[in-house]
Amino acid sequence: MKKIFLYILAGSLCFSACKKDDDTSTYVEPEDITTQNTYDDQAIKKFMDENYLDAQGNIKAFSSTDTADDNEKKLSELNPVTLPSGTIYIMRNGAQPSPAEEQVIGSTDILKVMMKATTYLAINTDGQSLFTAATDFMNTINGTGIPAIDPKFYYISDVDGKKDPLIENATTDAAKQRSYYEIEGFREAMQKFKAFNNYPTASPYNLQGVIIVPSRAAFARDPYFPYNYPGYSQVISLRNKTFVFNFQVYNRATRP
Repeated sequence: MKKIFLYILAGSLCFSACKKDDDTSTYVEPEDITTQNTYDDQAIKKFMDENYLDAQGNIKAFSSTDTADDNEKKLSELNPVTLPSGTIYIMRNGAQPSPAEEQVIGSTDILKVMMKATTYLAINTDGQSLFTAATDFMNTINGTGIPAIDPKFYYISDVDGKKDPLIENATTDAAKQRSYYEIEGFREAMQKFKAFNNYPTASPYNLQGVIIVPSRAAFARDPYFPYNYPGYSQVISLRNKTFVFNFQVYNRATRP
């Protein structure tokens, strides 16, 4: 009986692995990185046309069978702003802190964020670019429900005398660089938002918006594997990956 169970388990794992592989089976990395950039931009446009924000600001895909979302606006209709890096941000109306409680986000601040972040690979199939291989990068919304504090992909200190232990104790030249940890486009776009002033953790979240970072403004084709963020497997590469962040900044603090 145990053998039968093991065979069934092995078969199911094999099926899951094969299914996961199918996600990228049609992808061949373009020799010219500008081609990948085109895939990213076209897939982002498709993504913004196929998704909307629900009552709490979560990204949701339009249903082809349920009419409940027929009156929702596409992300592409919510005044997306494109930055020089190609990163796109969307500020959700009615979800930003009031002038009395807003805090300017500095480039080296310690952030407290409620967030769902997902990575995608943009591929081109039959002349159409789309996202595949969706993988959770960070998810405090569906996970612990507790905001993350000081994510390294926003800022990691490398100032003399105040180096982050990850940089201070790094054993490779690559790991001594901020670019090994930070996501350039995310840092750029996050500073367009304002943080709340100690938004209560116990209160229901109300996500402020969306940041979409194409691979060229993330890790692109860095020759090294970026920092192994908690919960993200070293087996899965961030090469050519586009990031979609859905978030609320509960607080910011000046770094000591």
